[in-house]
Amino acid sequence: MLHLNMTDCDKNDSLHQRSVVLFCPFLTESRVYEQPLKGSTVCALIHPCAAAARVDREPLPNDGRVGLPAGLITPHHRSRRVAMDFVLSGAAACGACLFTNPLEVVKTRMQLQGELQSRGSYRVYYRNVFHAFYTIGRVDGLAGLQKGLAPGLVYQFFMNGIRLGSYAIIESSGYIHTNGRVSAAKTTLAGAAAGVVGAVIGSPVYLVKTHLQSQSTASIAVGHQHKHPGMVLALAAIYKEHGLLGLWRGSSAAVPRVSVGSAAQLSTFSSSKEFVVDLQVFPKDSWLVALSAGMISSVVVVTAMTPFDVVSTRLYNQPVDHVGKGQLYKGFADCFSKTLKKEGLVGLYKGLGASYFRLGPHTILSLFFWDELRKLYHGRR
Repeated sequence: MLHLNMTDCDKNDSLHQRSVVLFCPFLTESRVYEQPLKGSTVCALIHPCAAAARVDREPLPNDGRVGLPAGLITPHHRSRRVAMDFVLSGAAACGACLFTNPLEVVKTRMQLQGELQSRGSYRVYYRNVFHAFYTIGRVDGLAGLQKGLAPGLVYQFFMNGIRLGSYAIIESSGYIHTNGRVSAAKTTLAGAAAGVVGAVIGSPVYLVKTHLQSQSTASIAVGHQHKHPGMVLALAAIYKEHGLLGLWRGSSAAVPRVSVGSAAQLSTFSSSKEFVVDLQVFPKDSWLVALSAGMISSVVVVTAMTPFDVVSTRLYNQPVDHVGKGQLYKGFADCFSKTLKKEGLVGLYKGLGASYFRLGPHTILSLFFWDELRKLYHGRR
């Protein structure tokens, strides 16, 4: 039997004989609504783990059907809502990718430049982000700045759809909160877990994207040149030559890369949103809250993720022998140690500027689109 602790209620508040108690496993807290439900005087929504309920003087939430609280949704509605979280997350990431793919091309080229060569012993084709942008546009044309766009969009939709969608479910379940506040430890773990799942599933497309974006005219080429004609043919060729496992080559670097980046991004984004709201600089539901949180988050993401990003790019792009074994690196640890030994710490932060110009706007745009799309969709429900 469930008992309601009414100690926090006003003296005039009471539960009448016609009150209805609803056991609701989807709520994050117990609430007592004064608005009648199907003729009852008071409706109490009880969370299974709650020890008390409180009386709220606010309208009973409704999902569009009379008398049905938002927490009391059917499995069909819950499944549809979960599916939409994944779709909206993927769409948000694709929207960001359209703007940031040229910067991804620049970042990839700069990370491959001077691979395993001491500083000053190789020709520098790309001196900085702006020079790289100009050089690629001049030699490869404007189309060269959008190389790998197709696999980039596919990767962003599936990887970030799964990553952000999973995190949205974790967030809405109340897991990342402790005593009503965002928990840094929980958001970090949730972000990392969501990132690992997305990275593993999206790895084959990221492999092809890296190959295509590194391809260029011989006069400015860096790294190994794979010469793929396009995404579909590249996937087919890799599968034909190296089998199913060949498509997941380089995923050993993708998992730490995305888990670290995702943990940094999502944990700082949630905390930053809370911080900006507490400052009361913007209205709570303003799009400027999400934008400001994204700007703060992007700095942390770039700092934490760049070394993993450099290693990931090089593992994905390295040439392989007839059995699919990498000719430059054995795996993540080997690539990390070789880069550090040959190029120093600077080598692990190659393309840092490009990474910020790419990751910064992508983080801001993807999280901004994600937050706004979710509010738009759920606001119309």
